[in-house]
Amino acid sequence: MTDGGARYGDIMLRLPPWLLAIAERENPVFTSVEARMRFAIELAQQNVRRRTGGPFGAAVFDSATGHLAGVGVNLVEASHCSIAHAEMIAIVMTQQAVGHYDLGAAGHAYELATSTEPCAMCLGAIPWSGLRRVVCAAHGEDAAAIGFDEGAKPADWPGELGRRGIEVIRDVLRSEAQAVLQEYARSGGLIYNAQQPA
Repeated sequence: MTDGGARYGDIMLRLPPWLLAIAERENPVFTSVEARMRFAIELAQQNVRRRTGGPFGAAVFDSATGHLAGVGVNLVEASHCSIAHAEMIAIVMTQQAVGHYDLGAAGHAYELATSTEPCAMCLGAIPWSGLRRVVCAAHGEDAAAIGFDEGAKPADWPGELGRRGIEVIRDVLRSEAQAVLQEYARSGGLIYNAQQPA
C-alpha cells in the first residue's frame, strides 16, 4: 500500500506516544465513577491540546477493582481510519491485554467510561465486546452541536443495552466533557464526516 505503516496482512493503528506512556503505566486504580470519567475526559482534552486527534476519550476499567484496563482516544484523522474512535481503541486495547475478544468471559466485569456517548458504530460494538457497564459524560447532541455526525441510533439506546444486561450511566461530568468539545471547535479542529457536503 503506502508508506503509512499499513500493508496487506497487517492492520496497524499507532497510538500517540503520550497515550502509550499512559497505557504502559503500572496499573492505576480509579475508585469512583467520577474519577474514571475525569480520566476519560482528560484523555480527550490531551488529544485536543496535543493535536493528535478528535475531542473524544475513553477508558475501560475493571468494575470491581477500579484498575485501568485499556485507554483510547479518537485517532480517525491520524490513522486514516474511520473506525478509530476512542471507544473502539479502548475496547481493542483491553481485549488484547486480557487475551480474549469477549471481556465478559475474562472473569471480570468491565466498564467503559467515554467522554461522549457512543456513536452508532461504537454503540453496535459494545454488546459484542462483553462490556457490562457504559458510563457517559457528554450527550450525542453535544457532539452534533459542533458538527459531528453520531449516526442513526435507537431513541432508547440505553434501554436497548439494558435489555442485554449492560448498565448505562449518563451525565457524569457532562459539562466538563462539553467544554472539551467546545474547545476543539474553537481551536479549529477538523470536523470530519464522510458524507459532509463539499
